[in-house]
Amino acid sequence: MPAQPSPLRPYVPVVCLAVGSMLVAFAYALYLGHPIKDPDGVAGPAWVRLPGIVLLFLLADVLPRTARRAGTAGGVRPALRSVLAERWPVRRLGVVAIGLASFYASYVAYRNMKSFLPFLREDVEDEALLELDRALAFGNDPATLLHDLLGTGVSAHVLSAVYLLFLAFVPLSLAAALVWSRSLMTGAFYVTALSLDWLLGAASYYLLPSLGPVFAAPELFSRLPETGVSRLQESLYESRLEVLADPVGTSAVHGIAGFASLHVAIVLTGCLVARRLALPRLVQVAMWVFFVLTVVSTVYFGWHYLVDDVAGALLGWGAVVLAARLTGHGRVEAAAEQELEPSTS
Repeated sequence: MPAQPSPLRPYVPVVCLAVGSMLVAFAYALYLGHPIKDPDGVAGPAWVRLPGIVLLFLLADVLPRTARRAGTAGGVRPALRSVLAERWPVRRLGVVAIGLASFYASYVAYRNMKSFLPFLREDVEDEALLELDRALAFGNDPATLLHDLLGTGVSAHVLSAVYLLFLAFVPLSLAAALVWSRSLMTGAFYVTALSLDWLLGAASYYLLPSLGPVFAAPELFSRLPETGVSRLQESLYESRLEVLADPVGTSAVHGIAGFASLHVAIVLTGCLVARRLALPRLVQVAMWVFFVLTVVSTVYFGWHYLVDDVAGALLGWGAVVLAARLTGHGRVEAAAEQELEPSTS
């Protein structure tokens, strides 16, 4: 009888990506004499935030089932043990931990490679990209056209909320894929695609270094009101100045880079994965609406040039295609998918 492929096989690529990206980041750090930093987000350090979100998803999976079984299983404790044994054996928890750790390592490597960018590529191409934007918009600045079309009042606050929603979208969608998917193959597929987004995105920053319209031509955005996005932009610019002044002594990381748009890449990745997994139509429609509004917001607030968003879309599409090939998603034998697949009861 031929040996069945291991259900852990789909996670090998993302582990390799994580290790490889960290090695590149450490090589850059050694060359520059800069430390590797653990980047904190607006909601705290990712190494605390990500496991916390996954734990909440685990509880949301386990507690309702425990409550339903408590009456027939002789109490809460027997019901909880039954659900955990059925849904979350040690091996399944281990696979989720591998996916989460691999994503985190790729993210840390990405953030550090982005922080090293101004020291390895001092030149920026914003002047040429501004001219390209105006050529593509028939002599106009795309952001100004959007300000005139959509206004700079309520629209600014709505688009700001959409843009900042991305900060929650990434960890929540990751946790859902790792914890709530019926097949562990889905988790491997999605976490690999996201890790590829980080790695390809970092490479694109070095290919065409730029700051983005709001930092290269801030006068174009002077009409916009104060929003969560404007405060984030100010914070990122202050961090940039801190890193440039003292890259070794500061705890800040440099977080400004235009080409390509990782917001666009990652949200498109989510849309394409949702389509590939045949998620409910309402979910898919909501994802595509989120994608379109994200694209608009990146130009409206000056985060990106038009070419950045086009490149981001290509990057996100490429990450999904490559992740499918690397993990075998869609062609792996059923036995390999089902070996660690939890019961749906």
